[in-house]
Amino acid sequence: MDTQKEALRRIINTLASKNEELQHFLDSVDSTRRGLQEESCKVISELEAELEKLSSALEERGALLHDIIKGEKQRKEAELQRQLSEGKVALLSCQELLEFANQTLTITNEDEFLTAAKQIKERVTMAPAFRMTTRPMVSENMSHFTVDFSVEKAGLQRLNFLPVPRAPEINVSGCVVRDNSITVAWRQINEPDGDGPIERYDLEYHKTNHSNSLRAMGDACWEKICDITDTQVTISGLKFDSLFVIVRVRARNKAAAGDFSEPVAMETRAFTFGFDAATAHAELKIQGDTVTWEPQGVKGHDARLRGKENKSSRNATPSPNKTAGSRGGRERFAGESYTVLGDQEVSGGCHYWELRPLADWKSLSVGVAYRGSLGRFDQLGRSATSWCLYASQWLQSLLAAKHNNRAKALDWPLPQRIGVYCDHDNGELMFVDVDQLHLLHVFKTKFLQPLVPAFTVWCGGISVATGLQVPSFMGNFVSTNRSPAADQSAASL
Repeated sequence: MDTQKEALRRIINTLASKNEELQHFLDSVDSTRRGLQEESCKVISELEAELEKLSSALEERGALLHDIIKGEKQRKEAELQRQLSEGKVALLSCQELLEFANQTLTITNEDEFLTAAKQIKERVTMAPAFRMTTRPMVSENMSHFTVDFSVEKAGLQRLNFLPVPRAPEINVSGCVVRDNSITVAWRQINEPDGDGPIERYDLEYHKTNHSNSLRAMGDACWEKICDITDTQVTISGLKFDSLFVIVRVRARNKAAAGDFSEPVAMETRAFTFGFDAATAHAELKIQGDTVTWEPQGVKGHDARLRGKENKSSRNATPSPNKTAGSRGGRERFAGESYTVLGDQEVSGGCHYWELRPLADWKSLSVGVAYRGSLGRFDQLGRSATSWCLYASQWLQSLLAAKHNNRAKALDWPLPQRIGVYCDHDNGELMFVDVDQLHLLHVFKTKFLQPLVPAFTVWCGGISVATGLQVPSFMGNFVSTNRSPAADQSAASL
């Protein structure tokens, strides 16, 4: 009976998974159908706009050629009109001179005849008829303005859509996942007749915990990187809070975008955790990845702030014995242990996270502890089951490594960005000044139980970054500190 039930449960799980996959498929098909309608309207509108531009260009060119012919016609007409006017004046002058010469022939007086003959000779020399050309200055020929648009017409008849580039192929061996960045490389596959020059690429990616059913994901969840001119791109500053990042890429030529490549799943395992609100001190406010200290009383609430005055203030923090029954939740830290734990355990492997102090902070601790080992009023580093880096700028600056109620002062300025590296299997806990790439301290021990990240905040606040891979620079610290000298140094605390 139990065997059959187990088999039936597996069948039910298979059917449920298939139902989910089919639902994703239907959603994808429906989304594609809507996208097809929108894309069709878009390309038709673009086609009409291009045809309108082409028509306008033809009209503008035709008007220009028309104006050139018209201008040449007007120039020739003006020249011919000028010659006509000059010719008419010359003809009239020649006729008058001819008549005068005929009359001169009838003169019988010798002196009068000689005088008239001399005048005729002078007038002939200066006559317009003998000073102008007697052929047209321009011709009627306009054949040099003949046009033949057969080539252009053939070009217009060859108008067609731009060739669409083929989908690129992601080069998996050339892809690199490192330091919370993903470098994606690909190859462009061209058609034999060519796709036209590729001008740019578009890359899309999204996070998921499943490496299969990639095509079933809707477009809405894809992050986009556009206008890539190289055949690789690096996606930086990612938070690896999922098991995989799916990537795909497509090519664009002058105006057309091709299909996306086959999606590729890039594994992005990293240690991701949040704050366990059930453990947080009542005066710690948790909001996303930040923790801030918000006292419930007024000024002088904390014993360190009261000094010698207001010792009997009603707003002062009650002693642990008086507050034990007033705090909500058995696991919540109380008293002066302004502590909160992480909500995920470290039970093996190497993990890394970072902490940044916020403005106006006075005191903080960051480290790890066995979850069940800390009492409600215990402070980090004061027991054999917790390890931490302590920083304070209250009254004076102090940076120290703490464990088992012992502290080792560190000669280094207060960091603005603290990296925590925990190798549970090898018993290593390292604290690093990330901005200066300086190893602050390393604990070497043997962890006997799963660990949880632990934080203490008094005044101000902290911001914690998780979902981080172990940075590549940690490799140098790890190799350097796995030596007898480093073992002796770590054993001094």
